[in-house]
Amino acid sequence: MMALALRRLLTAVPTLLLLVTLCFFLMRLAPGGPFDGERSLPPAIETALAAEYHLDEPLPRQYLRYLGGLLRGDLGPSFQYQEFRVRQLLADGLPVSLSLGLWAMVLALLLGGGIGIVAALRPGRALDHGLMSLSLLGISVPSYVVGPLLVLLFAVGLRWLPAGGWQPGRYSDMLLPVLALALPQIAAIARLLRGSLIDTLRQPYIRTARAKGLPETVVVLRHALRPALLPVLSYLGPATAGLITGSVVVEQVFSLPGIGRYFVQGALNRDYTLVLGVVAFYGAMIVLLNFLVDLLYGLLDPRLRQR
Repeated sequence: MMALALRRLLTAVPTLLLLVTLCFFLMRLAPGGPFDGERSLPPAIETALAAEYHLDEPLPRQYLRYLGGLLRGDLGPSFQYQEFRVRQLLADGLPVSLSLGLWAMVLALLLGGGIGIVAALRPGRALDHGLMSLSLLGISVPSYVVGPLLVLLFAVGLRWLPAGGWQPGRYSDMLLPVLALALPQIAAIARLLRGSLIDTLRQPYIRTARAKGLPETVVVLRHALRPALLPVLSYLGPATAGLITGSVVVEQVFSLPGIGRYFVQGALNRDYTLVLGVVAFYGAMIVLLNFLVDLLYGLLDPRLRQR
């Protein structure tokens, strides 16, 4: 198990370095600059701003300077939010994005897992076809379409829930965003678990368990569900990170003060350090979640520990 963890860690560092490097140079290649939106700045002020943020240095030196700060945990100052460091902005938006993503994943696991199990136990029947048709629709419709539809139905039409905004502790503000994020994941988990569980239930050891007279509930929950969860587990790492990072669009639709708001504004304003900080944070989160999933995968499937 330790060897598996070390191998995953050895691949994580180069992956993060490559991600940050690509983002750094792609941001510099994009047209415009962080202070182009300011109204007719005098050349002396532009020069002073460039010197203040080290934008007058050669690009390789800027890159090495940024990597040095990143190793110290310093993501640099924001060019647009000039009174804040990028680390402060991420800390402000993280609770909102993290709450949305984690609650959406919990909902997706509960509903998607339940739907997948029910469909797998009745393969080829009307209920199975109906559930899988709904799940296909859930996968096909993106969150930026689901979000406005939920607002029209529950906020504008029925007036049950607020259309947007965020007040800490008011859970009604989270219901529509969480549902908009969770619906595609519910559909994906349901389809993954259904296919995996059907294959598992056809294995010889499952037939042996049934031949021993074990109740069907015991056969499914104790003998079939654990190996059937392996594909779902491998999906959870990028899916969880995708929910947190994918909340960028949902946060804009529902006017939520999460990290997504800063990312969008940073990209529009060419705020290099802010965009780089969000990308590095999300990249580290994806690598960490995939690492944890690999470890859990190794616990569930001992064969992977030898690879």
